[in-house]
Amino acid sequence: MNEPNKDRVRRPTVALCVTGSIAAFKAVEIVRALVTRGVRVLPVLTRSGAKFVGRATFTGLCAEPAREDMWDPSFPGELHIHLATEADVVVVAPATADVIARMVQGRADDLVTALLLCSRAPIVVAPAMHPRMFAHPATQRNVRQLREDGRATIVGPVVGPVANGEVGLGRMADPVEIAAAALSLLGPRDLAGRRLLVTAGPTVEDIDPVRFVGNRSSGRMGFAIAQRAALRGAKVTLVAGPVELPTPPGVERVDVRSALQMQAAMHGVLGADGSGADAVVMAAAVADYRPAHASTTKHKRGAERISLELEPNPDLIAQLGASRAGRRPVLVGFALETAQGDDLVRLAREKLERKRVDLVVANAAQESIGLATNRAALVTPTGEDRLGELDKGELADRILDRVRDLLAEA
Repeated sequence: MNEPNKDRVRRPTVALCVTGSIAAFKAVEIVRALVTRGVRVLPVLTRSGAKFVGRATFTGLCAEPAREDMWDPSFPGELHIHLATEADVVVVAPATADVIARMVQGRADDLVTALLLCSRAPIVVAPAMHPRMFAHPATQRNVRQLREDGRATIVGPVVGPVANGEVGLGRMADPVEIAAAALSLLGPRDLAGRRLLVTAGPTVEDIDPVRFVGNRSSGRMGFAIAQRAALRGAKVTLVAGPVELPTPPGVERVDVRSALQMQAAMHGVLGADGSGADAVVMAAAVADYRPAHASTTKHKRGAERISLELEPNPDLIAQLGASRAGRRPVLVGFALETAQGDDLVRLAREKLERKRVDLVVANAAQESIGLATNRAALVTPTGEDRLGELDKGELADRILDRVRDLLAEA
């Protein structure tokens, strides 16, 4: 096998086709979302697309030459065939009314449409245009034909403001959602048919209508796990505490506030016998205590000291560990500690044994809370795997690899 083929096996490849819409600037965010997941991105621009965002921008971000000219003298061969052969997925974002029409007609009058015509890879199309253009019968007919042809996944458009200030259905979908559609076509489907319950974020416990007891969890780790599990084919229910994060595509979300509300939501998913999920990943930072008596009116400030009586919240993962029959559902807990190194692993192992779970993800608070990265150890009854600093999406995949293996064993 020659070196280029080795690289292609090692790094899944997306050809990103950028066409002439003002939304072209958002294609940069698609590139970032793919590149940070280890995807090789081959940027291809129409002549109009290059007028909105220059080739140099995409070349710099992708570390691959941005192509526009079918007759590019720097490439010795048939460029459209080369790109079509290299790409595992082709993304057209933004996709104008014009390029959608040319796709349906089977035209090949520029590099983008020639690439699309000869590619055998799945295609993601993200329409972006003025709402009146999208609503036109010709455009509706063309989008319908793309779906009927069975080659393209259509993402969006969405309702929102467009370039001239009008609001309607025509705005390009969020770049993260477009990238997720591409990743779902690239990634392994090793969790297909599995049902996962993931919890994320903090819980907050009300003292009165304006004050609460809480913690600093951002929810990013749990949301990353939910997103990656959905991309790998799982049916995912995400029970989330109060966080400002968008729902990952393909994930069913239940919002809660307190530990008792999270307990009720989890019970609603799992059922009395726990059979509603194959695995539970308890990434939420559930408050250990709640006020014994929450006031219905605001406590007024005074000069005297006050005391706040707290009572323990239920230990949600320990309850599941104590009540499950056999090894279903697979249980994954998290140990967020201020300890590090051997002490961190020791505390995680104690938690694993005490709460009767299958895997504990141990991490130090100072290396995880509020950060885009995490440094963790995966602790099981038979050993531990101490990981270096990883993007939370990468760590999510490492955790899900273990969940997949545990499900196979169970």
